[in-house]
Formats: sequence, structure tokens, C-alpha cells
Amino acid sequence: MKVDKHEDGKIHVIMLNRPHRMNSIGDGLGEALYDAYADFRDDPNARVAILTGAGSKAFCAGADLIQTSETRQAEAADGDAPRPAAGPRKNSVPLAEGMGLWKPTIAAINGFAIAGGFMYAMQTDIRIMAESARVGIAEVRWNMPGAGWMIPVLRQIGLSSALELTLWGDTQWDAQRAYQLGWAQRVVPDDELMDAAMEYANRMLDMAPRAVRNNKQALYRGFNMPPEVALEWGNALEQNLAGMQDSIEGPTAFSEKRRPNFIDA
Repeated sequence: MKVDKHEDGKIHVIMLNRPHRMNSIGDGLGEALYDAYADFRDDPNARVAILTGAGSKAFCAGADLIQTSETRQAEAADGDAPRPAAGPRKNSVPLAEGMGLWKPTIAAINGFAIAGGFMYAMQTDIRIMAESARVGIAEVRWNMPGAGWMIPVLRQIGLSSALELTLWGDTQWDAQRAYQLGWAQRVVPDDELMDAAMEYANRMLDMAPRAVRNNKQALYRGFNMPPEVALEWGNALEQNLAGMQDSIEGPTAFSEKRRPNFIDA
């Protein structure tokens, strides 16, 4: 895993860094991603994160099936059932609700985002795809688990499209198809991908951090609430804006026609 920090640490660029295996999930990559997100979540200076993949072939090709095959064949030869990892598992699924990560995240999707790679991308808030990028969920092709993590895709693309993507594991959507369905927010030429992601990230630095976290939490958690309950819960959530210095700074900056200087306090 590679993490670069920009704008005095306000922007974290997290890179899935196993290009020799198309950034597939193995050799501790999932655990390293959890640690990178936890560091971003807990850093009071950090405002926004970008997730991308090393190289040009893949954002992330999902689980490392070569490594998985070797492990499962060894277990079968020994007559053992698959063994769970010892101790608490570092699991970033689901990212916002599971880790309590209410800061904004952006996926810069280069190349293939398949299976677990799709999972990592779908958990971000904004998805920007290179023109050559492809996405898919291939679990049923190889009898791999995924029924738990894929459920949130329903609220992103709807039931019928989700069924096409998950039941026919050889389905791959190009960037334009993902954009048409609303899953991707932008499609850009390959060589402009990181510039577009950084544009989104830099715009976020002008937003009020507490209000951003409130809105993200309200939308994620309010999605499954009845409207009247969601309204009451959202109103209660925003009581944390009262008395903040930023709540004075925002209207003052507007009246003085200048950029606000939010300090998240």
C-alpha cells in the first residue's frame, strides 16, 4: 500500500500497490487498506481521500485467485476446513457504516475494477473512471463469496442492473455504461484521471468539514429510514453545528466575498 499526502496532509491519495498481480487482494493488501483508511479517518487534519490502483492495467482485479487456489488446495489435501484469521479481522466493508468513516472518499478507477475491486470502488462516495476502465462482479464464475458486501450496490444502480452484474459473472461494463447508470460520476481520458480526482479533492477543501460529515452520515444512514424519521434524525444530527467557530466563519466569508477558512471547530 502506498499513501501520499497533499495540501499539508488534507488530501490522502491511497494506492493499491500490487501491480504484478493487477492490484489483486492478497499478501495483506486488504489489511493495509484498512490501516490506510483508519489513519485517514483518525487524522484531524485530513479532509478527503482518493483511492486508486498502481499501474495502468487495473484499479483492483479482486481476490488473488492464484493465492486463494494454493491455500484451498493445501487445506483440502490436509483435510482441513478453511481457517479464519486469528484475532479481530481488519475489514473495511462497509466503509462508511462499518468504519465510521464520514469523511468523503473518491475512487479514481484505472483499468479493471472486478469483484473485490468493484467492492472497493463502490464503497467510495464519488467514482471517476478512465475511458478504458471496466467493472464487473465475477464471484459466481469462480464460486467465491460476496453476497454480503454487494448488497449496497442496490442503492447505487437498482435491482435489475445489480442482478445483471452479479448473476452473470462474465458481465463487464465499460465506463460509459457505468456513467449512464449513475454508478460513475465522471468519465475522463486515461491521462486525465488523477487530475480529475484531485480537482474534486481540492474543491472539498473549501467545504465545512463538520457539515460534510453530517450530510454524508445523514444520506447513508437515512437511506433506509422512513422519511419522517429521517427528517427528525437529520435535524438532531445537525445540532452539532451550534456554537462552532466555523458556523460564524461561513456566513462571514460569504458577506465579505472571500474564501472561508474553516478550522473544524
